[in-house]
Amino acid sequence: MSKAQNGSQHPSNSFELDASVLAAYLQDHIDGFTGPLTASKFPKGQSNPTYRIDAASGSYVLRRKPPGVLLKSAHAVDREFRVITALYGTEVPVGKTHHLCMDDTVIGSAFYVMELVEGRVLWDPAMPDITNNARQAHYAEMSHVLATVHSIDIDLVGLTDFGRPVGYLQRQIATWSRQYRATETEPLKDMEWLLANLADRHPSKHEKTALVHGDFRLDNMIFHPNEPRVLALLDWELSTLGHPYADLAYQCMQLRMPHEGAMRGLGGVDRGSLGIPSEQQYVESYCQHMGLSEIPDWDFYLAFSFFRFAAILQGVKHRALAGNASSEQALTMGEYVAPLAGMAVELMRP
Repeated sequence: MSKAQNGSQHPSNSFELDASVLAAYLQDHIDGFTGPLTASKFPKGQSNPTYRIDAASGSYVLRRKPPGVLLKSAHAVDREFRVITALYGTEVPVGKTHHLCMDDTVIGSAFYVMELVEGRVLWDPAMPDITNNARQAHYAEMSHVLATVHSIDIDLVGLTDFGRPVGYLQRQIATWSRQYRATETEPLKDMEWLLANLADRHPSKHEKTALVHGDFRLDNMIFHPNEPRVLALLDWELSTLGHPYADLAYQCMQLRMPHEGAMRGLGGVDRGSLGIPSEQQYVESYCQHMGLSEIPDWDFYLAFSFFRFAAILQGVKHRALAGNASSEQALTMGEYVAPLAGMAVELMRP
């Protein structure tokens, strides 16, 4: 029996890959792939562990489910593979996928392999190393990319059944309420208020459905080496058919967060002096792309985003305490759960 067939060769909390087993498997399943290979894990990222694969035939990216016991429906690499594959060749910038493996015995969990897109990842939304004009152009590009995602013809790309056509907000609140309860580590007053009240306040009269990314933020994009152009939008794990305003609010929510710490936002930053649009200007730019006059109930979408992100980070914290978090920053990220919940409550309470 080979290592790829023997699940005992993969410790439940191990992020290491068996290079020889993986190389043999990929040679059999990816056209043109030739080993040997080396695998190095990217240090960033809180959810699905991601690796750079350097082989004799070139460089690739491997993205896998984390090891260990996982929440049901979480870390859906198969859905991520499907949406990226469907969008490749459209106006939405994504890399080319090569192979999806749902056999846990190969490396210890399901994974997929796609092309490596070379470029820049900008971790700081203040973009300190570029000019004011360049910052403005980068933010304009992000707004354009988000509108492009929300404008994709889901029937044309074969994603009609990628999610339910209505009820996204209700389902998301219910889902993340369950996920939060499943990973709760201590009682939080503001999260209790949100769990009791948020579902009754969603603006059902403004129901819309589009492809949504689910984690649209600056550091999930690879920019051209020297142009304000997105070459690849990454991390589609949370994508589905949903409400586009929630996607927009999610990015703006993160930009409201403090500029210090592990989750850098633009809170307290003088945007005007840096050439960065205000939240209102950024939303107006998105509206122009989408042919909208305004975003009604904006505070609700922001509050929903704070709640959802708090629940996500609670899961990160839970995995860190269990010893199977993808990033060394996981416990630090978990410290944001209470402040995020507080910001959501502040937006919702009269």
